[in-house]
Amino acid sequence: MQLDFVNRELTIKLVYYGPALSGKTTNLQALHRVAAPGSSGRLMTLETKDDRTLFFDLLPLSFRAQSGLAVRLKVFTVPGQVIHASTRRLVLQGADGVAFIADSRVSETQANTDSFMDLKDNLREHGLSLRQMPLVIQFNKRDLPNIRSDEEIAKLGAQGREPVYLAIAMRGAGVVESFIGLLHLTWSALDAEHDLGRKFGFDSTEFMNGVAQKLGEKRTTPELLAACVGGALDVLRPEAAP
Repeated sequence: MQLDFVNRELTIKLVYYGPALSGKTTNLQALHRVAAPGSSGRLMTLETKDDRTLFFDLLPLSFRAQSGLAVRLKVFTVPGQVIHASTRRLVLQGADGVAFIADSRVSETQANTDSFMDLKDNLREHGLSLRQMPLVIQFNKRDLPNIRSDEEIAKLGAQGREPVYLAIAMRGAGVVESFIGLLHLTWSALDAEHDLGRKFGFDSTEFMNGVAQKLGEKRTTPELLAACVGGALDVLRPEAAP
């Protein structure tokens, strides 16, 4: 988090993490498509010839609350390929929240596991643990054959603390819900640690509903948050680094 007191501007960094070709970039493209004019900047992507992200994607979103505090959301993805381990670690640095994008296909179970462990290791390199980082998990590609069933994913979600969402990012399904879930957890954690609402007269409910509206949603924030199939959406409290 970066806070500019002079310009009353808060910058929050969100990172989409996951194995190669799981749909991280597709999520950002879907968000960019539905974002209201003036709310999103240019979606920057760097791709290889096989359409994999070479470095990172960046989607800048900005919103202003009635209190006058401007909130800039910088949304990144990391490259999933094993050879870009150092780049993932670099992009993850300074992240305020993480969305882990998993591939729903049974054949990709090991790739999901390896990438999640990579996330855990890279957070540790930055002096953080998974419990300290606001984190949501999205199981993408729900339209493909040979995927893990809804029941199996719901069971997995019930065993963990991270909110779990189902998505078909190519169609935009589940994308905004996952994003709002991540932003809710991230803002709650930052507010709990820095008391942002009181210091800036910031109405978090107004802010979250405004973000959802600017992403083309008519549903309220509670309705969007209710789309998760497991985990908890309670406030993360600061804790000592491991």
